[in-house]
Amino acid sequence: MPRYDAILPAPMCRLGACFTGDALTRLDFLPADTHASTRPDTRANQLAGELEAYWDHPAHEFDLLYVPTGTPFQLRVWHALMTIPAGQSTTYGALAKLLGTAARAVGQACGANPLPILIPCHRVVAANGLGGFMHSSSGAPLDVKTWLLAHERRTD
Repeated sequence: MPRYDAILPAPMCRLGACFTGDALTRLDFLPADTHASTRPDTRANQLAGELEAYWDHPAHEFDLLYVPTGTPFQLRVWHALMTIPAGQSTTYGALAKLLGTAARAVGQACGANPLPILIPCHRVVAANGLGGFMHSSSGAPLDVKTWLLAHERRTD
């Protein structure tokens, strides 16, 4: 398990945050019983405030420095994910067609996303169902994806 700079509460779990300098570089879903940080620093406090705004209003646009690290292809997919509005979804196949690649490649890039929620890979679903999440096809990861999709579809 990585060493997290902060562990923050979330409605469905805990979130482990890693920073490089002032930039958020990784956000991991952790079990709900993971102990949250007791003294978050300024960066973690800013992230916590941004997440609170998202929990309150799913269309919230994050305004903090974050830098995903990935291959050029992954970065291209992640950029495309950020154009999907909150409350909407697309399929792996539709996104693949848009990017001129294969659905499986899009799924692999989504699974490698180091900044879920900020880069909304949960908004990509299979043509015939929910699909996977975080390289999983069942269990807690799909519970998180289901929660995020339902949260974003709620009316304000």
